[in-house]
Formats: sequence, structure tokens, C-alpha cells
Amino acid sequence: MLTLTEDQVMQWLAPYLWPFVRILALLSTMPVLSQRVVGMRTKIGLAMFIAVCAQASLPTMPAVALDSSQAVALLLQQLFIGWTLGFAVRLVFAAVELAGDTIGLQMGLNFAMFFDPSTGGQVTSVARFLGVVVSLLFITINGHLLMVAAVVQSFHSFAVGPEPLAFFRAVQPHVWGGEIFRLGVWIALPLTAMLLFTNLVLGLIARVAPQLNVFSIGFPITVGMGLLGLLFTLPMLEQPFTMVLEQMLLIFQ
Repeated sequence: MLTLTEDQVMQWLAPYLWPFVRILALLSTMPVLSQRVVGMRTKIGLAMFIAVCAQASLPTMPAVALDSSQAVALLLQQLFIGWTLGFAVRLVFAAVELAGDTIGLQMGLNFAMFFDPSTGGQVTSVARFLGVVVSLLFITINGHLLMVAAVVQSFHSFAVGPEPLAFFRAVQPHVWGGEIFRLGVWIALPLTAMLLFTNLVLGLIARVAPQLNVFSIGFPITVGMGLLGLLFTLPMLEQPFTMVLEQMLLIFQ
């Protein structure tokens, strides 16, 4: 009769359990794959597949009893690290959407709101457009593969160990909020400057030729200049997006 002890079961289960939990937490928060259209069964299956394939490059996992307090602490550690990694990448998308809100405000298109199925809230038209663009760009530049490489490397940087919350002191995710505004303003700065110059020209025209109704011609001119600026700046969006994404992922490597 074959008998297995609890230690033997945990020695076999530990190398797959902790990577699976961390990867599943990442897939539940990272952009694109965390949307509602991606089913939970798909996320669970993908997390199991990645955890099995990454076994050759993962360090040794501790085998602890599942009914102990240490197991609960290790479970929380994997969840927090996975959620934080997905949150770091979501900040990059939020910065681009903030840039879209800033640009739409200057163009006068912020009154056009759309429902965002990924967040369940209302977003402006320009922010929604840039959000879709960076989502496609994220897949095009193999951002999902970078995420997988980062979460595998995180097991070496923040190993499953006796200090579950030590990584909070190392990465300090509470200070990342300011990055949204800095990156958003940085991305929107060229178009904002161009639209500001357009408004200054319209103000000068209103002073030189008062008979012209600037309120009637200003809106189409501002929208046209904004759309023209988006047309010329979209090909250059890849470089800042890729650079910021790599900077955020380097925190976990």
C-alpha cells in the first residue's frame, strides 16, 4: 500500500503552488489579460502552464504545512507581489490615459465620455483612444512576455521566504502614485504646447479682427489641430511607453 506523508506531499506541491499563486495574482491585475472578457478558467490554466514551464529557472521553494501561519504569510506574499507587479504596469497605462485626458481637455473633447469595460467607469474619447492604442502596442512589443520574464525573475529578487513583507520596503509601491502625473504630463506635453499656441493665435485673431466670431471657428480649429497632432505623435508613442514599462519592470528584477 502506497502511503504519503504531509512532508512528502508538500515537497512535491511547493515548487508549483507558490509560483502559481504569484502568477495568478499578476494575471488578475495586469492590463489586457485582466479584462472581464478573459475568463477565470483561462487565467488559471495560463498561470498553471507558466508555473510548470518556469520550474527549471526557479529557486528552491520552502515546503511548509498548509495549515500553519507561515503558509498564510507566504500566500499573502505571493498575492501582494503579483498584484504589485500588475499594478506597476497598470500605472504606465494610467499615465497614458491621463495624457489623453489632458489632451482632450485642451481640444475641447472631454465632454464626450465612453464606458470602459475594463474598469467599469467613464473615460473621455481621447483617453479611450490612447488606451486602446497602448493596449495594442503592449501586445506588439511583446509586453506580455516581458511580464512573464519579470514575474519569473522576481522569485530571485524577492524569494519565497520567512519575511513575506520585506519586498514592500524594497520597492515602496506607495510612492508610485506621483509617477502617473509625471509621466502623463511628459507624454502630453508636445500636444499641450501645440494646442496652447493655437489658443494664443486664436486670441490674437480675436483682438485683431473682432468681427470674427472666435467661439464659432475656434472649436473646429482646436479639434482639427489636436487630431493632426495625434496623427503625427502616435508613431512616436512607442519609445516613451517602452522605456517607462521597462523602468517599472526593472524594480522587480
